[in-house]
Amino acid sequence: MHNTDVLIIGAGIAGAAAGFALAPRARVILLEREDQPGYHSTGRSAAMFIEAYGNIAIRRLVRASGRFLRQPPPGFADHPILTPRGVLFVAPEQQRPSLDALLVQMSDLGDRLRAIEVEEAVRLVPILNRDFVSAAALQRDAEDIDVHALHGGYLKGIKHHGGQVVCAAEVTALERRGGEWRAATPVGDFSAPVVINAAGAWADKIAALAGVPGIGLQPMRRTAFIFDGPAGLDARSFPLVTDLEEQFYFKPDAGRFLGSLSEETPSEPCDAQADDMDVATAVDRIEKAIAFPIRRVHRGWAGLRSFVADRTLVIGPTKAAEGFVWMAGQGGYGIETSPAAGAIAAALALGTELPAALRGEGIVAAELSPDRAGLLS
Repeated sequence: MHNTDVLIIGAGIAGAAAGFALAPRARVILLEREDQPGYHSTGRSAAMFIEAYGNIAIRRLVRASGRFLRQPPPGFADHPILTPRGVLFVAPEQQRPSLDALLVQMSDLGDRLRAIEVEEAVRLVPILNRDFVSAAALQRDAEDIDVHALHGGYLKGIKHHGGQVVCAAEVTALERRGGEWRAATPVGDFSAPVVINAAGAWADKIAALAGVPGIGLQPMRRTAFIFDGPAGLDARSFPLVTDLEEQFYFKPDAGRFLGSLSEETPSEPCDAQADDMDVATAVDRIEKAIAFPIRRVHRGWAGLRSFVADRTLVIGPTKAAEGFVWMAGQGGYGIETSPAAGAIAAALALGTELPAALRGEGIVAAELSPDRAGLLS
């Protein structure tokens, strides 16, 4: 039996962030079902740091994470986690009301998100189809996230403080005995008084093993793919381009473009694969927004983004079982909210108050609790 203070199930971005925040204060072991951490959603994410995204609870978590992402601790990564990108929201005529609503909803961003003329949008992204774009808005300060560097920095920090990451350790049984949670895996048994359920799309299944009520988690498949731009085009400075109803997005990626249908297809927890029809539909939608045909798709992949009913993260202990802490339901926000979410999970797992910086952003633990009203409605 391997004993520790806090056992974390899942070594993707959620579990890694929680472990990073905990490791200086407690002994931690992360159990990862795959042969490598971050194999599923974390390793397949084209993440960006975008404050004009999600509901108010999500945006508070994003804002609270910004300082860490821009100025991580010394030695955390070999290069910046964030690089400038920007987001260009484009609206065909029928989506103009959605653009107006976005500007009102995100008015707290001030001139960091502003409406721009179509001519300016085309200057920024010359490949846009002028006949498609009726109106546009720009958020200049959105940034690309180096997911590999962020995830790797968390894991390196865990190990630096004596924590362990155990791979090929799928939890097959989980029960509480004698004030401890005991997890059975193919590589041995582990125990701790506190367990953090950071199992991504499998989080409700882990809860079921523990005899804990689920949170109504629904994994959603999203497909992405790589395609070529016109020969000779230098698109490195282009912002990410998305429509207002999230029918598609595309952005530069290593000399080519990354595109997505932005779909949310309900799925069981699995090793998600790209659907050829979804790729074809995305190509068709993107081609309507740009002024050239997509002649070649180089590769496609898919990942799962898991949501609960109110589309807000679930972080914290449940009254249903002592020492059982949730960290799930990250949806499409898990990477950019991970510094704040990890700090929250760590504080609540240790029974301490949220850090002052998080409370200063208006973050309230009860709003993220698995026991909050309406979670399963």
